[in-house]
Formats: sequence, C-alpha cells, structure tokens
Amino acid sequence: MNDSLRQQLRRLAFRLTELDALLADPQVTADMKRYRQIAREQADAAEVAALFRTFEQREQDLADAIAMADDAEMADMAREEQAAAKADLASLLGQLQTALLPRDPDDGRNAFVEIRAGTGGEESALFAADLARMYLRYAEALGWRCELMSESASDLGGYKDVVIRMEGDSVYARMKFESGGHRVQRVPATETQGRIHTSACTVAVMPEPDEAAEVTLNPAELRIDTFRASGAGGQHINKTDSAIRVTHLPTGLVAECQDDRSQHRNKAKALAVLQARLQDKERTERQAREAATRKALVGSGDRSDRIRTYNFPQGRLTDHRINLTLYKLGQIMEGDLGDVIQALQAFRSQQQMAALEAGA
Repeated sequence: MNDSLRQQLRRLAFRLTELDALLADPQVTADMKRYRQIAREQADAAEVAALFRTFEQREQDLADAIAMADDAEMADMAREEQAAAKADLASLLGQLQTALLPRDPDDGRNAFVEIRAGTGGEESALFAADLARMYLRYAEALGWRCELMSESASDLGGYKDVVIRMEGDSVYARMKFESGGHRVQRVPATETQGRIHTSACTVAVMPEPDEAAEVTLNPAELRIDTFRASGAGGQHINKTDSAIRVTHLPTGLVAECQDDRSQHRNKAKALAVLQARLQDKERTERQAREAATRKALVGSGDRSDRIRTYNFPQGRLTDHRINLTLYKLGQIMEGDLGDVIQALQAFRSQQQMAALEAGA
C-alpha cells in the first residue's frame, strides 16, 4: 500500500470518530434530514475503516511470520502464514481501493423501474412483460419488496408500459445499469411462418426520492386528473375514480397510479414517480453535458438505442457496453442477472480507477 492511500485511510478513520460524536449530539438527532445524511456517511466510513483495520492486522501478521522464519522449528508454519497473509493483503487492498472510489449518492436508494414497449408491436409488448418478470424474479431472489405502480396492458397480455417500485438493499446500485434500449431476437407468438423478428423495449431506472425530503413540485405546475381504474382490482377499484394522473406542465412528463383503493395514496405514489422522473431527466441532461468533454462511464443512464440483445434462437445474451456474452439466456430470463450486473459494476469500478490514476 502506498503512503498516499494509507494517509487517506487514516484521515477517513479520524473522520469516523467525528461522525460517531455527531450522531450522539442532541442537536443533530433533532434535525432528521441532517441526521440521515450523517448516518449514511458514518455507515460508509465504518465499512472502509473496518477493512483498513483488518488490513493493518494482516500486515502485522505478515511481519510476525517473517520474524518467525528464523526459527528452524517454526519455519514451515511461518512460510504458510506468510503466503496466507500476502494473499489476504492483496484481496483487502483491492477491496479498499474499490471502497474509496467516488460513490453515487443514490446507490442506497429504492428505485422505480419503468419498462416501455418500443418497435415491434405486440411482440415488443410481450417482451416488456418478459423483462418485468425477469426483474421481479431477480428482486425476489434478493429479498426485495416490489410494488406495481402503473401498467398499460396490451391485447395479448403484454405491457405497453409498466412501472414497478423496488424496495430493498442497494436497489438503485444494482438496477441502474438496466437503463437503456433492450433488443430481442426471436420467433414471436404472433408469427405463423417461423420467422425471427427483432423487437425492442426501453428501460428507465430512477432512484426514489428521499422520503424525508419534502416534495419539491410546484402545485401551480401540475395538472391532476382522476379517472376510473382499469384491470384487476375487484368491484370497488373499477367503480370509483380512485386512479390518479399527474402532469408536469413545464416538461409534459406524466405519472399515474391506480393500484390502490385510496385516491389519496394513489396521488402520493404518482407524485413520487413524477418527482423521480424529473430528477432522472435533470441527471440525464447533466450527464449529457459532462459527456461532451469526456467519455461517459458505463451506467451513466444513457438512453442509447441498444445496450443489450437477447437472442433466443442462440440462447445468448450480449451486453454491448462491455462486450459481455453469456449463453444462458433461459436462466437470465428467470431472474439470474447476477453475473451481468456484477460484470457491469466491475467494469464501472475499473473505469473509475483508471480515471483516478490518470488524474493523479
């Protein structure tokens, strides 16, 4: 470990003691917004500090093993301990370097996942339903809680568009790489001559706004419409105007919710989705400006025409951003997305590391 990195870690350890003291300060605990910010910073710092303590302990173990090597009776044990300590130190150093990379402040948030059918008609809508099912299976495996916020069904049981709220541990950190264009190549259920068609959907993953923050939408810029919910939901949901559609007049962005019997709760959910879309729009525009002067990193939220292809005849998934190809499409469509998302996260970390080293 170089001296610069060691000094950075020691400063972080000192910062952790300051954060611990702040969390015990009554003035901080009285301000919930500030308390949440400090608590998040403290949790991140504590994780890195624990790694650093383990690293220093293994450094001491290595030094002890080297000193022990002079004793003929302990030489074999000392060599084994040296090898183990060196392996642990290499692994811990990599973890520390990754932990110190700049973090997206939204990584720990829940997320809204919006899937829209694109080119391909009914086949595109069916593919949108397949993507929704894939994400729901992935979320279920991770123990996340999912909630259907809105949906527009197609004639054959697909989705013209659907919005899912996902709640759990680091949802946005894992799901944000899904934003972009998804292309499918397969024989559609509507194809009578067995020809392979290409269709597409777009996915947008948006971090959920902070619950503790007040909704910053200006009521004067909103048009709120009520309408009768469609689809499943029992007698009540189809007989009252409980569904809500909110339009942000300056941008034309629209959000709706109809899954709850309560008009008030549907309105609150629709406003949360709308605010997430506005924040996502602002983030995308900011990243577009930054990309004009440097190459954008993977996962920047770029709405490119094609980030991934699902080729069913070949059982192949290809992520074009990192040239990753996996021949296990069946498992992936059942929610086994771990390899894909981990590869994207690793590539993002490598890009960040390279950028830091270039600027050093």
